[in-house]
Amino acid sequence: MIGVVLLFLIVAIILWLRFDYTQGLKKQRGKAVRRNQPIRHGTVRLLPTGDEFIGSLIHDIKAAEHHIHILFYIFRDDHIGKKILQHLEQKAKEGVAVRLLVDRFGADVKNRSIQSLKQAGAQFEYAHRISFPYWFFSLNRRNHRKITVIDGKIGYIGGYNIGDEYLGRDPKFGFWRDYHLRLTGDGVQDLQDQFIQDWERESRLPVTRDRWLYPPLAKGPHELRIIPTNGSFLEDSFLQLVEQAEETITIGTPYFIPGEKLHHALLDAAARGVAVRLLVPKKGDHPLVKEAAFPYFKELLEGGINIYRYYRGFFHGKAIVIDDKLADVGTANFDKRSFRLNYEINCLLYDKEMIQLVREELDYDFSISERLQMEDLANRSFFHRTKEQVATLFSGFF
Repeated sequence: MIGVVLLFLIVAIILWLRFDYTQGLKKQRGKAVRRNQPIRHGTVRLLPTGDEFIGSLIHDIKAAEHHIHILFYIFRDDHIGKKILQHLEQKAKEGVAVRLLVDRFGADVKNRSIQSLKQAGAQFEYAHRISFPYWFFSLNRRNHRKITVIDGKIGYIGGYNIGDEYLGRDPKFGFWRDYHLRLTGDGVQDLQDQFIQDWERESRLPVTRDRWLYPPLAKGPHELRIIPTNGSFLEDSFLQLVEQAEETITIGTPYFIPGEKLHHALLDAAARGVAVRLLVPKKGDHPLVKEAAFPYFKELLEGGINIYRYYRGFFHGKAIVIDDKLADVGTANFDKRSFRLNYEINCLLYDKEMIQLVREELDYDFSISERLQMEDLANRSFFHRTKEQVATLFSGFF
């Protein structure tokens, strides 16, 4: 009798959580508004290593004169995290307005560090409070954006977070491969807009828009467009990229869980003669995420799509190149969580020079990765296949 009651309770909880999630998702989609950002002409620099990214970021923080706005999904309170926090404290003491926003579940900034920041005059907020009535859905949402804006003139966007592992200092992962962009001039205002929107939503305090936040911005040689998404429309944007391809599609992503629409769009592209290749990590950084990709691989290989697995460290890069005419670099993974749940922000690059730089970085990463073969799929262990089945059930939450 006790066993029957327990089973009933488990089933009831699962059904209730499913209802909560689906209704929350429906509500989010109903409120979503597509943002059509204009094309900008700024100056872009590609930062393909953690050392380059952190070195550049610290340099710009130290040179800040009016404000520093920082948003990260993950912000560790480790060696490099403490170093960044110390620089932010110092700038706050100098009178620079410092606002630091981090995801509540992704970051682990200690209370003593938060209090020290605030005492120095900086402001700190967590993103994504748990909200009702759909608390389980809100629990699963993440602000996955990585935005830095300094003095309204310099901006950062890309895949790196703040933590020692992003500099290759975690022996579990080794070298950490990622891509980040540094923007100056035109285009930074769109990063500023998004940061302020996120900040005001979480702090519930208005930020006065003035000439210091939005100074005159110089035009640069690189054509670009900033694309923010809030759990909607990203899948449609990626579908458009895939469907417009005529010659080549190159995708680098740490998590590949495309869902049926994009899965079939990639197969259709290969069928019409487009050379499609995919780069994913061989090593996973979260339980079952790597296994969730395997159910898609057999059909992709049969369809003529080349799949490579990066094994010289951990591949966390998020980049797409279409026909050498467009490159996408940002925070969004090629997975259902980025399409349906996360708050993301990407940068589309139309400039030939920048597209070529992104393509060259990806080409190198493909060259040092191993190609997945059909026999690799055939030789998967029973344990691995079981994990794939479990991963498929929960793939929308990864």
